[in-house]
Amino acid sequence: MIKGIQGISLLDFPGKISTVVFIGGCNFRCPFCHNSDLVIPEKVRSVPNISIEKAIEEISKRRKLIDGVTITGGEPLLFPELRGLVKRVKELGLKVKVDTNGSFPSRLESLLNLVDYIAMDIKTSPGKYSLATGGRCNFKRIRESMEMLLSNDADYEFRTTLVPEIVDESDIRKIATMIKGAKRYALQMYRPGDTLQPAFMPNSYSKERMENMKKIAEGFIEKVDLRLS
Repeated sequence: MIKGIQGISLLDFPGKISTVVFIGGCNFRCPFCHNSDLVIPEKVRSVPNISIEKAIEEISKRRKLIDGVTITGGEPLLFPELRGLVKRVKELGLKVKVDTNGSFPSRLESLLNLVDYIAMDIKTSPGKYSLATGGRCNFKRIRESMEMLLSNDADYEFRTTLVPEIVDESDIRKIATMIKGAKRYALQMYRPGDTLQPAFMPNSYSKERMENMKKIAEGFIEKVDLRLS
Protein backbone atom coordinates (compact mmCIF):
# COMPACT_ATOMS: atom_id res chain seq x y z
CA MET A 1 0.00 0.00 0.00
CA ILE A 2 2.97 2.33 -0.46
CA LYS A 3 1.70 4.71 -3.13
CA GLY A 4 4.34 7.41 -3.47
CA ILE A 5 7.75 8.74 -2.43
CA GLN A 6 8.75 12.39 -2.25
CA GLY A 7 12.50 12.79 -2.46
CA ILE A 8 13.39 15.66 -0.13
CA SER A 9 11.26 17.64 2.33
CA LEU A 10 12.31 20.37 4.74
CA LEU A 11 8.83 20.71 6.29
CA ASP A 12 7.47 17.29 7.22
CA PHE A 13 9.87 16.24 10.00
CA PRO A 14 10.55 19.05 12.51
CA GLY A 15 14.23 19.94 12.51
CA LYS A 16 15.08 17.22 10.00
CA ILE A 17 15.47 16.79 6.24
CA SER A 18 13.36 13.81 5.22
CA THR A 19 12.11 11.67 2.41
CA VAL A 20 8.33 11.27 2.56
CA VAL A 21 6.63 7.92 2.00
CA PHE A 22 2.89 7.99 1.26
CA ILE A 23 0.63 5.12 2.38
CA GLY A 24 -2.70 4.58 0.64
CA GLY A 25 -5.99 4.04 2.50
CA CYS A 26 -7.76 5.89 5.30
CA ASN A 27 -10.62 5.15 7.69
CA PHE A 28 -11.70 8.83 7.84
CA ARG A 29 -13.41 10.96 5.20
CA CYS A 30 -12.44 14.46 6.31
CA PRO A 31 -14.13 16.88 3.88
CA PHE A 32 -11.12 19.23 3.96
CA CYS A 33 -8.54 16.53 3.13
CA HIS A 34 -6.23 17.33 0.20
CA ASN A 35 -5.09 13.74 -0.39
CA SER A 36 -8.14 12.14 -2.02
CA ASP A 37 -5.88 9.89 -4.11
CA LEU A 38 -4.76 8.28 -0.86
CA VAL A 39 -8.24 8.09 0.72
CA ILE A 40 -11.00 7.20 -1.77
CA PRO A 41 -10.76 3.42 -2.38
CA GLU A 42 -11.21 3.53 -6.16
CA LYS A 43 -8.59 6.27 -6.43
CA VAL A 44 -6.22 4.39 -4.14
CA ARG A 45 -6.54 1.28 -6.31
CA SER A 46 -5.75 3.30 -9.43
CA VAL A 47 -2.34 4.33 -8.06
CA PRO A 48 0.35 1.63 -8.53
CA ASN A 49 1.78 0.02 -5.41
CA ILE A 50 5.44 0.45 -4.56
CA SER A 51 7.10 -2.51 -2.86
CA ILE A 52 9.01 -2.08 0.38
CA GLU A 53 12.14 -3.19 -1.46
CA LYS A 54 11.68 -0.46 -4.07
CA ALA A 55 10.95 2.13 -1.38
CA ILE A 56 14.09 1.19 0.54
CA GLU A 57 16.09 1.36 -2.67
CA GLU A 58 14.83 4.91 -3.32
CA ILE A 59 15.47 5.97 0.27
CA SER A 60 18.97 4.48 0.17
CA LYS A 61 19.87 6.67 -2.79
CA ARG A 62 19.23 9.74 -0.61
CA ARG A 63 20.59 8.52 2.73
CA LYS A 64 23.54 10.94 2.64
CA LEU A 65 21.21 13.89 1.97
CA ILE A 66 18.51 13.20 4.57
CA ASP A 67 18.19 12.73 8.32
CA GLY A 68 15.11 10.57 8.25
CA VAL A 69 11.90 9.38 6.66
CA THR A 70 8.36 10.65 7.22
CA ILE A 71 5.64 8.04 6.73
CA THR A 72 2.28 9.65 6.05
CA GLY A 73 -0.97 8.96 4.22
CA GLY A 74 -3.83 8.31 4.14
CA GLU A 75 -3.51 6.59 7.50
CA PRO A 76 -0.16 4.75 7.84
CA LEU A 77 -1.34 2.60 10.75
CA LEU A 78 -3.65 0.76 8.34
CA PHE A 79 -0.58 -0.58 6.50
CA PRO A 80 -0.02 -4.19 7.66
CA GLU A 81 3.69 -4.00 6.85
CA LEU A 82 4.34 -0.69 8.61
CA ARG A 83 6.60 -2.13 11.33
CA GLY A 84 8.64 -3.94 8.72
CA LEU A 85 9.06 -0.74 6.71
CA VAL A 86 10.08 1.20 9.81
CA LYS A 87 12.65 -1.43 10.77
CA ARG A 88 14.16 -1.41 7.29
CA VAL A 89 14.49 2.39 7.38
CA LYS A 90 16.10 2.26 10.84
CA GLU A 91 18.61 -0.27 9.52
CA LEU A 92 19.79 2.46 7.15
CA GLY A 93 20.67 4.60 10.17
CA LEU A 94 17.81 7.03 9.53
CA LYS A 95 15.22 8.44 11.91
CA VAL A 96 11.52 7.75 11.34
CA LYS A 97 8.47 9.97 11.84
CA VAL A 98 4.93 8.59 11.48
CA ASP A 99 1.81 10.71 10.96
CA THR A 100 -1.48 9.32 12.31
CA ASN A 101 -5.07 10.29 13.00
CA GLY A 102 -4.86 8.52 16.36
CA SER A 103 -7.78 6.16 15.81
CA PHE A 104 -5.73 2.97 16.33
CA PRO A 105 -4.26 3.31 19.84
CA SER A 106 -3.06 -0.28 20.17
CA ARG A 107 -1.18 -0.07 16.86
CA LEU A 108 0.23 3.29 17.88
CA GLU A 109 1.46 1.85 21.17
CA SER A 110 3.32 -0.90 19.32
CA LEU A 111 5.33 1.75 17.44
CA LEU A 112 6.37 3.96 20.34
CA ASN A 113 9.62 2.12 21.06
CA LEU A 114 10.49 1.91 17.38
CA VAL A 115 9.93 5.30 15.75
CA ASP A 116 11.60 8.60 16.62
CA TYR A 117 8.66 10.99 16.24
CA ILE A 118 4.86 10.73 16.14
CA ALA A 119 2.63 13.46 14.71
CA MET A 120 -0.99 12.93 15.74
CA ASP A 121 -3.84 14.92 14.27
CA ILE A 122 -6.55 16.27 16.54
CA LYS A 123 -9.18 17.32 14.04
CA THR A 124 -11.34 19.39 16.39
CA SER A 125 -13.08 19.23 19.77
CA PRO A 126 -15.00 16.03 20.67
CA GLY A 127 -18.45 17.40 19.84
CA LYS A 128 -17.45 18.19 16.24
CA TYR A 129 -15.40 15.09 15.47
CA SER A 130 -18.12 13.43 13.44
CA LEU A 131 -18.36 16.56 11.28
CA ALA A 132 -14.58 16.66 10.83
CA THR A 133 -14.16 12.99 9.88
CA GLY A 134 -17.21 12.36 7.71
CA GLY A 135 -18.96 10.56 10.55
CA ARG A 136 -16.24 7.92 10.84
CA CYS A 137 -14.80 8.28 14.29
CA ASN A 138 -14.93 6.77 17.76
CA PHE A 139 -13.52 9.62 19.85
CA LYS A 140 -12.74 7.28 22.74
CA ARG A 141 -9.91 5.88 20.62
CA ILE A 142 -8.62 9.37 19.86
CA ARG A 143 -8.59 10.20 23.56
CA GLU A 144 -6.80 6.95 24.35
CA SER A 145 -4.06 7.81 21.86
CA MET A 146 -3.80 11.35 23.25
CA GLU A 147 -3.38 10.09 26.80
CA MET A 148 -0.86 7.49 25.69
CA LEU A 149 1.39 10.11 24.10
CA LEU A 150 1.00 12.51 27.02
CA SER A 151 2.17 9.84 29.45
CA ASN A 152 4.99 8.47 27.28
CA ASP A 153 8.62 9.50 26.80
CA ALA A 154 8.29 9.30 23.01
CA ASP A 155 8.89 12.45 20.98
CA TYR A 156 5.64 13.66 19.50
CA GLU A 157 3.44 16.54 18.48
CA PHE A 158 -0.29 17.05 18.30
CA ARG A 159 -1.56 19.12 15.40
CA THR A 160 -4.79 20.73 14.26
CA THR A 161 -5.64 22.22 10.87
CA LEU A 162 -7.55 25.47 11.36
CA VAL A 163 -10.54 24.81 9.10
CA PRO A 164 -13.36 27.38 9.39
CA GLU A 165 -16.59 25.82 10.74
CA ILE A 166 -14.63 22.74 11.83
CA VAL A 167 -12.32 24.55 14.29
CA ASP A 168 -12.77 27.87 16.06
CA GLU A 169 -11.46 29.51 19.24
CA SER A 170 -13.73 27.51 21.53
CA ASP A 171 -12.56 24.26 19.94
CA ILE A 172 -8.92 25.23 20.38
CA ARG A 173 -9.55 25.93 24.04
CA LYS A 174 -11.21 22.52 24.50
CA ILE A 175 -8.41 20.71 22.66
CA ALA A 176 -5.66 22.55 24.56
CA THR A 177 -7.37 21.69 27.86
CA MET A 178 -7.36 18.00 26.93
CA ILE A 179 -3.67 18.00 25.98
CA LYS A 180 -2.46 20.44 28.63
CA GLY A 181 1.27 20.03 29.19
CA ALA A 182 1.89 18.43 25.78
CA LYS A 183 5.43 18.62 24.37
CA ARG A 184 4.35 20.39 21.20
CA TYR A 185 1.12 21.53 19.55
CA ALA A 186 1.07 22.66 15.93
CA LEU A 187 -1.70 24.77 14.42
CA GLN A 188 -1.74 24.47 10.64
CA MET A 189 -3.25 26.91 8.17
CA TYR A 190 -6.07 25.48 6.05
CA ARG A 191 -5.63 25.99 2.35
CA PRO A 192 -8.83 25.75 0.27
CA GLY A 193 -9.08 23.98 -3.07
CA ASP A 194 -8.81 20.37 -4.30
CA THR A 195 -10.41 18.94 -1.17
CA LEU A 196 -12.06 15.55 -0.66
CA GLN A 197 -15.45 17.25 -0.66
CA PRO A 198 -15.38 19.49 -3.76
CA ALA A 199 -15.66 23.22 -3.10
CA PHE A 200 -15.47 22.63 0.66
CA MET A 201 -14.81 25.80 2.64
CA PRO A 202 -13.44 28.27 0.07
CA ASN A 203 -11.78 30.51 2.67
CA SER A 204 -9.09 30.18 5.32
CA TYR A 205 -8.73 32.18 8.53
CA SER A 206 -6.87 35.47 8.61
CA LYS A 207 -3.40 35.45 10.11
CA GLU A 208 -4.64 37.62 12.98
CA ARG A 209 -7.33 35.14 13.91
CA MET A 210 -4.91 32.22 13.75
CA GLU A 211 -2.49 34.13 15.97
CA ASN A 212 -5.32 34.55 18.48
CA MET A 213 -5.95 30.80 18.46
CA LYS A 214 -2.25 30.26 19.07
CA LYS A 215 -2.40 32.55 22.12
CA ILE A 216 -5.33 30.57 23.49
CA ALA A 217 -3.39 27.31 23.12
CA GLU A 218 -0.30 28.85 24.75
CA GLY A 219 -2.31 29.23 27.92
CA PHE A 220 -2.15 25.45 28.29
CA ILE A 221 0.86 24.30 26.23
CA GLU A 222 4.35 25.84 26.30
CA LYS A 223 5.40 24.98 22.74
CA VAL A 224 2.80 26.01 20.15
CA ASP A 225 3.74 26.40 16.48
CA LEU A 226 1.67 28.24 13.90
CA ARG A 227 2.43 26.80 10.47
CA LEU A 228 1.48 29.05 7.59
CA SER A 229 3.15 26.99 4.84
